[in-house]
Amino acid sequence: MASLLQNFWAAPRFAFSPDYKPQCIARTTCLASRDSTLLSSDSVNGVPSIQEKEKSSPIADVENGRLASPIKEKSKEDVQNKLEPLWDDGYGTQTVKDYLEIGSEIIKPDGGPPRWFTPISAGPPLEDSPLLLFLPGMDGTGMGLVLHEKALGKVFQVWCLHIPVYDRTPFDELVKFVERTVRLKHASSPNKPIYLVGDSLGGCLALAVAAHNPKIDLVLILANPATSFGRTQLQPLLPLLESLPDEIHVTVPYLLSFVMGDPMKMAMVNIDSMLPPGQIIQRLSDNLTGLLAHLSGLADIIPKETLLWKLKLLRSASSYSNSRLHAVNAEVLVIASGKDNMLPSGDEAQRLANSLRNCKVRYFKDNGHTILLEDGINLLTIIKSTSKYRRSKRHDYVMDFLPPSESEFKNALKDNRWYLNFTSPVMLSTMENGKIVRGLAGVPCEGPVLLVGYHMLMGLEITPLVSEYLRQRKILLRGIAHPTLFTQLTESQTNESSFTDVLRLYGATPVSASNFFKLLATKSHVLLYPGGAREALHRKGEEYKAIWPDQPEFIRMAARFGATIVPFGVVGEDDIAQLVLDYDDLKNIPIVGDRIRRDNEQAARRGLAVRADMDGEVANQALYLPGLLPKIPGRFYYLFGKPIHTKGRKDLVKDREKARELYLRVKSEVQNNMNYLLKKREEDPYRSVIDRTVHKAFSATFNDVPTFDY
Repeated sequence: MASLLQNFWAAPRFAFSPDYKPQCIARTTCLASRDSTLLSSDSVNGVPSIQEKEKSSPIADVENGRLASPIKEKSKEDVQNKLEPLWDDGYGTQTVKDYLEIGSEIIKPDGGPPRWFTPISAGPPLEDSPLLLFLPGMDGTGMGLVLHEKALGKVFQVWCLHIPVYDRTPFDELVKFVERTVRLKHASSPNKPIYLVGDSLGGCLALAVAAHNPKIDLVLILANPATSFGRTQLQPLLPLLESLPDEIHVTVPYLLSFVMGDPMKMAMVNIDSMLPPGQIIQRLSDNLTGLLAHLSGLADIIPKETLLWKLKLLRSASSYSNSRLHAVNAEVLVIASGKDNMLPSGDEAQRLANSLRNCKVRYFKDNGHTILLEDGINLLTIIKSTSKYRRSKRHDYVMDFLPPSESEFKNALKDNRWYLNFTSPVMLSTMENGKIVRGLAGVPCEGPVLLVGYHMLMGLEITPLVSEYLRQRKILLRGIAHPTLFTQLTESQTNESSFTDVLRLYGATPVSASNFFKLLATKSHVLLYPGGAREALHRKGEEYKAIWPDQPEFIRMAARFGATIVPFGVVGEDDIAQLVLDYDDLKNIPIVGDRIRRDNEQAARRGLAVRADMDGEVANQALYLPGLLPKIPGRFYYLFGKPIHTKGRKDLVKDREKARELYLRVKSEVQNNMNYLLKKREEDPYRSVIDRTVHKAFSATFNDVPTFDY
């Protein structure tokens, strides 16, 4: 079944008058054969360019910049207010093959200028979603988000720039074209950010637009930006392309495909890496065969004349944007590849990070130049995990949070499968009648719920806890975390992602009264550790000891929202590692002790010290990395106590003494839960990883290893 492209044409120059009602041409062009890749435009960038040869196309009236034609728009009933955990982001349902199929149709000569379009599969977005403008690389098709458009379309209004093959618009005119769109959208929604996703050449375009508009709230996502084109590894070969005979040019796309990207990673996009090796090899072979069959289409997407023009365009774009970096005030995220055979993207990312005021870098050492078309790269995941997604002027960790999708959760399980297998967590919960059951049936589903418990050494319990909670209940735990984890003090510019990126992706929130208030107000399931960093970085001999402050910090807030409090205990840190160097040891080691003191003083100067105004042991929250000696893994055990209901307990809000009584009760139950688990784990025949491995080898119930009687 043929799909349709409805193009909205925008003239290079225009001016609005108060009574002007623009018209647009809704032009249909045959594209590919998949419903999932239907393309439409539901917004207009400006006044359409109506030429004589286009008069046979159907005309649609546009009022106030919105389509008012018979073309069907997405129903308002389809628009969601929020996403549920494990939502379908569509990643892997479209591949590079789709890009090549659509690209071979979209590039047919039409005489039109650059224009915007929205992929049908992108949307409808959540209510109040920001605008995302995709600025393409050398190909100019605008189809570079084909792997990501379904996910992005859930949380952005996605507009893609299409530059026709034979269009020769100079770079400064392209800048003006995008700039007009940015200014129009900013005028209509001045409190919303506008996202510019620039791929290669598009990265230069995004930087140039940002430099011209320093007062507009822009977020730039740059994938291997071509600002380093002057240092490209292909410089010696560029003169040869100009003298290359036309009959040989047909081989250039095949060469470019290997220079610009990794065909293996492109072919792996829709293959589950958890499949048996035989199935992976077969599917990979099929995908590579299909991919190579379509590579000849690149000769049509980038014919010789267009290739030479784009190379000149890259030179001018690189020079233009580099000369204006000092004027860029936008928030910038650079996605760089380590195996980019076209540009020195790794070095360029570091240069941009040093040159721009507000720039983060995520470095993917095994990817090529066309990183957005390769396996293992989920653009929305990167945006979320770097806290770049927002709907207003400031990022809100609660209101702007997007829950993990099903594909993100599968990747997390894959990345942590060894850790989860080694710790084999046992989840026990307590029903209202006091009966202990395996699983989380005793924990209420309806929020707000406040899970209050013990923080094991280095937070070792968090990954199994969040994973099991999400797997069993399809509910995401929103953890309250130390604010230092959300600063550049814990970030590395050379990693694809960090532990803190994972924390942000799975809903960790900086500890503050306002964030706690908003989490409870939105009926979230909140994970709270009153012992905080002091408990997670305890000293020798302090394992399984609740180190809590004297003040009942959370009781009154929980009662205000009628939250259900679930005290829980967890044990197992001493079954996986032995603490050999704690803070008291490390602070006395030359150089190491000085570094710990210096880092903590720096955090304090930035206002990141938590409970600095308190007295006692809990105020001693120096952050450091303890020395651990690994053990043959044992097992983690969790016990969630009987839920404590605060709904209707207004006395807890007003009476501090009653709040303190409940606080001490919760602390006592956490300690009692741990004491129970420490005793009962001695009866577990499968406490050792060796015993569990033997059981799994001969048992059909691979994921449900028995434990002690409860």
